[in-house]
Amino acid sequence: MSFSPEILWNGLGWPLVRLVMFISIGLLVGNILEGLRWTRAMGKVATPLIRMGRLKDISGASFALAFFSGVAANSMLSEAYDKGEISDKELVVSNLFNSLPTYFLHMPTVFFIAAPFIGRVAFIYVGLTLLAAFLRTGLIILWGRMSLSPEGCCGSISAKLKSQEPRDLAAVASTALKRLRKRLPRVIFITVPIYTAFFFLRHYGVLASFQTFLSEHLSFLSWLNPEIFGIVVFSLAAEFTAGLAAAGSLLGAGTLGPRDIVLALMIGNILSTPMRALRHQLPYYAGIFKGRMALKLIVYNQALRASSLFVVGAVYFYVTS
Repeated sequence: MSFSPEILWNGLGWPLVRLVMFISIGLLVGNILEGLRWTRAMGKVATPLIRMGRLKDISGASFALAFFSGVAANSMLSEAYDKGEISDKELVVSNLFNSLPTYFLHMPTVFFIAAPFIGRVAFIYVGLTLLAAFLRTGLIILWGRMSLSPEGCCGSISAKLKSQEPRDLAAVASTALKRLRKRLPRVIFITVPIYTAFFFLRHYGVLASFQTFLSEHLSFLSWLNPEIFGIVVFSLAAEFTAGLAAAGSLLGAGTLGPRDIVLALMIGNILSTPMRALRHQLPYYAGIFKGRMALKLIVYNQALRASSLFVVGAVYFYVTS
């Protein structure tokens, strides 16, 4: 099948140009928001939550610090644990408790990467993952209240956080531009080939055959639209950006609707949990916590994260059916 210049430009060229442009703008805005520490105000909610969860001062300080740096927050907990200031259970609960601020820390970038690919659907997807983060936090607070002793808990925020003042806008913009130049080539390197591949695979019918094969062999997902399997596979085989590129291509072509796109991204997110743990968490967790504890924290984190996404995704599936 031959393609005219008009078909190639309208179906592939212009969508890619527009996509790269919006990704660039989105990454820059997301980096600026992170640099301005927009989540600083969220640290104020730490005190009542820590009291409810019967956590100690150090846990409260770590929670607030996690809005700015997850590595710094975990290092604070590790030091306290090594000094015997918190027990094994307190360390696990405190580490899991930090999942909410860690999510908020990266949420702007996630949204501004997703929006160019899937447009308004990004609000639904990011909203569901945010809801899952709140669900995790509620369960963790309940677990802490039921399992930890009320003795020694307080919930005040460490003075260490006073140094975390808002940064100068010019310095933030300069840092954001540096991060953009570093990250954008990698995003483009993933996005352009995948988007292009989907364009040709869809026109040559390969994608339809592949989706039929998957629908016949992934029986536990037989209740889903078979068109979403391509997104799930790319989410598993590559990274979040790859799944978004596939989703954007199918959404733009009208092959899938917003509901199917959201479900595909949620399923890909859940099924990629083991790979995410090995690729992202293991390297730096092993450098902060001792071997067995590092592995334990990773397992707890990823299991709770996948479970919360499953619950929220299942509710969304039934509500929108």
